[in-house]
Amino acid sequence: MDPSGQFDNYQQEAAAAIAAADSADALEQVRVEFLGAKKGRLRDLQSLLGKADKEQRPVLGKQFNEVKTAVTALYDARRAELSAPRASTSGLDITLPGAALPLGNRHPLTQTVEEFKDIMGRFGFTVASGPEIEDEHHNFEALNIPDDHPARDPLDNFYLAAAESAHGGPLLLRSQTSTVQIRVMEQTQPPIRIISLGRVYRPDTMDRTHSCMFHQMEGLMVGESVTMAELKTVLRLFAQTYLGHDVHVRFRPSFFPFTEPSVEVDMSWRDGWLEIGGAGMVDPNVLTAVGYDPEKYSGFAFGMGVERFCMRRHNIPDIREFYTNDVQFLRQF
Repeated sequence: MDPSGQFDNYQQEAAAAIAAADSADALEQVRVEFLGAKKGRLRDLQSLLGKADKEQRPVLGKQFNEVKTAVTALYDARRAELSAPRASTSGLDITLPGAALPLGNRHPLTQTVEEFKDIMGRFGFTVASGPEIEDEHHNFEALNIPDDHPARDPLDNFYLAAAESAHGGPLLLRSQTSTVQIRVMEQTQPPIRIISLGRVYRPDTMDRTHSCMFHQMEGLMVGESVTMAELKTVLRLFAQTYLGHDVHVRFRPSFFPFTEPSVEVDMSWRDGWLEIGGAGMVDPNVLTAVGYDPEKYSGFAFGMGVERFCMRRHNIPDIREFYTNDVQFLRQF
């Protein structure tokens, strides 16, 4: 048989073998037989070129390349077909592993909390956490809040019935994340630089700006020679980082049992001043309650509402929007 006829037979037989291969292993055997570089029928065809007359070589060489290209294309197509996922009779692909659908987004408050952590982390503050069910010692006494203080009124707290703490008093849902600061100071010697974020509970009447459950971020820095100037610097840098450089912070004299002196913190951004929280220098009685020497150590503490900052940034007029699970509202974030 002349070389041209052998090329045609090779192509026909290779095409039939490739089409008949019903698995990847069977197709690999076909590849080795027809396209193998060391020992295969393609190698035999290539040897015909060396035996052909000088005049025939260009024609046979062109035909050889065409045949090789055609068979290789058939092989590649069949390999892709065998490796493609098989579909069930219902039209569903049952061979691919299950994967979670990209449904949902992080809640805007969760996004805000994570951003707060990132910003304060850059200032050297680490995150501390504590229980949401607290005892009166950590929620009041260690914070220099006496028994007759209005903040301890049962009508202003969520006390738990028939529950008693290790300190002998009742348990309640924490009304502030300052309790975490007390727990950290009880177990850690200065210097301390922490923030505590989480839910707090107060029986406030629900309206546009109040909720019986909301989120707080409180910060604490204790060391030698900590000053009020450092407190204001931290709060100013935090507000400017979160909202932009057009933010200004001011202090107004106030009173909190656990800080002395105490201040209300106001923030000016865009269209006026807004109270964002309270702050001050840690009261010496609080330092003494956790075993610190108030003559050696000083510190500052601050607290602010997470919802208030989130509402301010995104122009949200009603705090209740965060808790209604309205998908149209949440999709904006």
